[in-house]
This record gives sequence, C-alpha cells and structure tokens, in this order.
Amino acid sequence: MSEPLTERELRVQLAGLYRIFHHLGWSELIYNHISARVPGTEHFLINPYGLFYEEVTASNLVKVDHHGEVIGPSEHGINPAGFVIHSAIHAARPDVGCVAHTHTTAGSAIACRAEGLRGDNFYSCLIADHVAYHDFEGITVREAERPRLVASLGARNFLILRNHGLLACGADVAACFANAWVLQRACEIQVATDSGGGDPIPVEPDVRAASARGLEVMMRAGGYGKLELAAWLRRLDRIDPGYRA
Repeated sequence: MSEPLTERELRVQLAGLYRIFHHLGWSELIYNHISARVPGTEHFLINPYGLFYEEVTASNLVKVDHHGEVIGPSEHGINPAGFVIHSAIHAARPDVGCVAHTHTTAGSAIACRAEGLRGDNFYSCLIADHVAYHDFEGITVREAERPRLVASLGARNFLILRNHGLLACGADVAACFANAWVLQRACEIQVATDSGGGDPIPVEPDVRAASARGLEVMMRAGGYGKLELAAWLRRLDRIDPGYRA
C-alpha cells in the first residue's frame, strides 16, 4: 500500500484537478466545487470562493472542518453550497477522499430528464446501475438537506442531483477524476444520441452487468485513475504550471 500523501502533495493534486476541469470546460463561473480530505484529519480542502478554477493554486485552497470553520490563515471564504454538499459527504463517508460537483450542460440536461441516465452507451453501461439520484430542493445552502443528500448517495460514488447537476466521489483525487470523467462522458453521449432522433439501441442486461463488473475490478485493483491524472498533470506542467504555486 502506498504512503498517504502529505498535505502539500494533496494540495498540488487538487489544484491540478481544478485546472483540468477548467481546460475541459467543466467550470461554472466562480461556482461549483471539488474537495479533498486531508489525510489523517477531519478537515478538507476546497476552492476559495470568488476565484475562477484557473486561479486556484495549491497554496490558496481553503482548509475547513466539518463545521465550516476555516483552518489556518486564508484570504478567502468558501461557497456555502460547497460546504453543505462536501462537508455532508466527507463526514458520512470516510471511504471518500475527494468529491467533485459540476453543472456541465450535458450533466445538467440528464439531471433534468425523468429517466435519468440510461445504460445504452459505452460509458453509461459501466455505471448506470450504480448511479444514485437526489431530488431537487433548490440551491443547496441549507444544512437540513445534508442528511437527505447523504441518504440519497448511500454507498455509491455517482450521484445525479435532479434538475441540478452531477456529483462524483472517489477514494482519492485520481479516482474522483476518473469517476467524474465516466459520468460526464456517459451524459454527453446520451444527449448527443437523443439529439439525432429515433430510438437508441438497447443493451442487454447481462452485457451491462459485465461492463459494470469490469469497472469494479479496475477500482479494486488499485491505481484507478492515476495514469489519467498523471497524464493531465504532465500536460498542465507544459501549458499551465501555475497550479503548483
């Protein structure tokens, strides 16, 4: 088993993930959020409220506890909605090291569909039977919603917030990135498929189940998402290295 990351190493990875989301077009002005649990603590890191994802760096990430108190010096506050969502999940799910929430067009479109995510494309076959759903309660700023959000997620790592957007969890930053990628691509392809008219080709249940088992094997094998994250961080080091500051 690999040694846990230092806080500095975690900050670099998380800041890198914010830049990756920026380059992929998965940001939403100064809103939305990605968090990561600081190893060995009940604290987590999240983006400074008011900054674009392209402005997030390792050093300006804000460390908070489950009560919303900022730990250590910081010039910035945090998004109240970000705190409600991320503090609830980190407190309830010790197996989750990183949580990402997005409002991408494709993800929000699927979140507005009564049928949700179907299991009829390459990516959705992997996860559709493992996606949880949470009913819309308006802007997520009320702490009273936290237990309902946690109950909706349960033990799963994919959550569609109905009429809202997407949420992906992972054991670490790399796994969260991989899960967010699969969920986003599944939504994009479903939206593109439906825009062409006609009926999608169904996938047999046993094929869907086999696909999902394949992903589960990858997750259990260790290293899930690490090659993909490392490749993107190398790209950032060439084109956008400021995230490490």
